[in-house]
Amino acid sequence: MISHRCHEPEIMDQSDLDPGLHRAALQGLKRLNSVSRSSAILWPPIAAVAAELYPTPLRVLDLACGSGDNSLALAKLARKKNLDMEFFGCDISPVAISTARQAAQTLELPANRYFQRDILRQSLPSGFHVIMCSLFLHHLSHEDAIELMRKMATATERVLLICDLRRTWRGMGLAWAGSRLLTNSAVVRVDAVRSVAAAFVESEIDAISADAGLNGCTISQHWPQRWLLSWSKS
Repeated sequence: MISHRCHEPEIMDQSDLDPGLHRAALQGLKRLNSVSRSSAILWPPIAAVAAELYPTPLRVLDLACGSGDNSLALAKLARKKNLDMEFFGCDISPVAISTARQAAQTLELPANRYFQRDILRQSLPSGFHVIMCSLFLHHLSHEDAIELMRKMATATERVLLICDLRRTWRGMGLAWAGSRLLTNSAVVRVDAVRSVAAAFVESEIDAISADAGLNGCTISQHWPQRWLLSWSKS
């Protein structure tokens, strides 16, 4: 583990980031997520909820969805397995939402399922069986992480899923190498390393989830240097 968290603002968090650079960074992150099989980490608990609800269609909301690559990969997998699932996504960035809508249209999925929302300052929409968040928590302060978990727990009808990076030296090395081998985006090359340095280790997540009232949650480790928090509403 890297003992101390270094929470430094990332370039992609800048509201005035050039749209072209932003779109290139989103494409680079999509490639990194694909190689890391981020959607595969999220799929098993989502499929389990879908099985419990059958024949009711499963509704999933992806918070801070970026280009929508995770939710769209999950939607493709659901379509392949002939499962009735509806995936939605929201993000504070209009560039991210525009990119996600274009990607959804390419897959012949409803583009209007991606919408702009500031999840830290606005309430979360209701009506979703699963609310998930991937690779966003490390952007937050300790206090904001607690508040987001509370909001997710209140809004979800069944399950809350949060996936993020592990703050380890191995994770740092993978972020540095992967961001250089898999993308030409200078933004991603800077932010990938900053993301690992800002990530929470499992003991910190355990404390944050306890403060948020997520009693009975589980935290599991996944390749490559990821953790997944899962909590079910009683």
